[in-house]
Amino acid sequence: MTITPTTLTRGAGVSAVAAGLIFIGVQINHPHLDATSITTTEVAVRDSLKVLMAALGIVGITGMYLRQVRQTGVVGLIGYLLLSTCYLSIMSTAFVAAYVLPSVAGTETSYVNDVLAAATNGTAVGDIGALHSVFVVQGITYLAGGLIFGIALYRARVLARWAAVLLAVGGMISALLTVMPDAFYRFLAFPNGIAMVALGYSLWMNARTDSTTRQPAVDAPRLATAGAA
Repeated sequence: MTITPTTLTRGAGVSAVAAGLIFIGVQINHPHLDATSITTTEVAVRDSLKVLMAALGIVGITGMYLRQVRQTGVVGLIGYLLLSTCYLSIMSTAFVAAYVLPSVAGTETSYVNDVLAAATNGTAVGDIGALHSVFVVQGITYLAGGLIFGIALYRARVLARWAAVLLAVGGMISALLTVMPDAFYRFLAFPNGIAMVALGYSLWMNARTDSTTRQPAVDAPRLATAGAA
């Protein structure tokens, strides 16, 4: 198998689609989080999928950015860096939720409850250390990264523009949902998830179209050489 830029771009598109679907799927019928539920297999699976989603998301937006790096310019770079930071922070906090908190839930119940409250837009009663800063960074980069990167994609006119708009305004919609109860708070993943699915598919199709249009140019020298012989 030959690895080409087109192959990598299409792979990034598939990754973005998968990330968006997982982001939406893990929120459906999500149980309330506390020191008891965090030890269940269901929550462990959901948090593990969030780690995978974040990794796929980074791959996906990297492909989007590199595909149109010239068209997006400085705005695209800023948006890409912010959104990448968001996905890295999600990966980190989801890893802690999946593999660290369950092991201390029995002995540090109050701490675990405080971490989970902060993670779901609640208020931590006690000190949760550096995780508080991580959650703040995660929230800011989720809003700002989606907005700026979405604007850059829209201006580039390479991928589906309606999906770029959804990515940009999705952060604002999410900001409104954060003041809602936990059941509504879970819907904040939907705008971003749908946008990632659509942008990923658009990236995959764009790479496929580029590959098709470049094929005659590749074959032309061969045909000319054959004719001369």
